[in-house]
Amino acid sequence: MHEQYFTTFVALNFRTLDLNLLRVLDAVMAEGSLTRAAAALAMTQPAVSHALRRLREALGEELFVRTAHGMRPTPQAEAMWPQVRQALTLLRETLSPGDFDPRRDAVQMRIAMADATAALLAPRLVQGIESEGALANLRVLPLTTRDPRRMVEGDEVDLAVGFFPEAITAIVAQGQDSALRHGRLYGTRYVCVMRRGHPLAEAPLTLDAYCAAHHLLVSFSGRPHGFVDQALAGLGRQRRIVLTVNQFFTAGRVVTDSDLLTVLPESFVPATGYAQELVIRELPLALGPVWVEMIWHLRHDAAPAHQWLRGRVLAAAAPA
Repeated sequence: MHEQYFTTFVALNFRTLDLNLLRVLDAVMAEGSLTRAAAALAMTQPAVSHALRRLREALGEELFVRTAHGMRPTPQAEAMWPQVRQALTLLRETLSPGDFDPRRDAVQMRIAMADATAALLAPRLVQGIESEGALANLRVLPLTTRDPRRMVEGDEVDLAVGFFPEAITAIVAQGQDSALRHGRLYGTRYVCVMRRGHPLAEAPLTLDAYCAAHHLLVSFSGRPHGFVDQALAGLGRQRRIVLTVNQFFTAGRVVTDSDLLTVLPESFVPATGYAQELVIRELPLALGPVWVEMIWHLRHDAAPAHQWLRGRVLAAAAPA
């Protein structure tokens, strides 16, 4: 509702709106203090207060409430800020395409990835951002599909990271006609995981034993089948899936307390926190390698802030 209100407001008042007022709003929201915002904007504190008052009068809404700990934004300000920040970032990139300093420019970036990928990359991403003194704020959004092209094309995310074989094949097939770009980060493989002490944990896993066991499936979209089931169908076999979940972490936890088998990326097993309680076995069928890639839209290909983000993700994915 607040976003709709703001969009309507801008449409009705854009001709008379002083865009500098939005820069002030952005700075106060980011700093949480009139004093720090004034320093960031090279303005005096009274000038910042005056600008906020003008914006409040233009909107007809309170934007901040003074507290003992600084300026607390109202729900209206919270709702407006993401759109204001995105608009200012796009405007800056358009007018000064090479003018991006991660230690000066506060940007919000949205990355869609599964929990297994986030468990590996997020800690290193944070380390890189902190060590660089960057002002970037990253939002990791849930990945609900193996084909994130619509998410990227619809500007729901700035970057999608994961194993997207169908999407990558389509992007490569389109070549330069594709509006999407991609880059490979690292490779891993799928393995069968079970609890330590499982009846099948003491010997190599055969196809017959695998199909006779009970299974747990990780499905981002909630579909009742996955890569393993497609491969089994090609062999004229099938398995019984007792439980379907949408997170690798959940799968790892359930498997430690049950006789279910699950399939996880091998690189993720140490990050489950239960590695000592789990046993890894080779799958008795061929699935091929798992290539983790990032996908982004052509509209962001040359944008310095987005190039910086992709560089950070690439660094986070590099071998330690």
